[in-house]
Amino acid sequence: MKVVKKVIDLRRHGKYCPRCGSNNIKWLIPQMGSIWDCMDCGYHGAVIIEDEELAVEIRKKFLEKEAEESAW
Repeated sequence: MKVVKKVIDLRRHGKYCPRCGSNNIKWLIPQMGSIWDCMDCGYHGAVIIEDEELAVEIRKKFLEKEAEESAW
């Protein structure tokens, strides 16, 4: 199942997007403080998730919602 594989791939590092749970985030401008960009969903903000279990749940729900929307 694709959703499970994508969720397992998250376990690379401890910073995750709060919108989609992805770890494909970049520190946008270090001089401006903690501003992060998610390369998967476009999130832009100061809040990130460092709890891996929470990130996995967020990611799972995000991917399920995305799959439902693409089915239409």
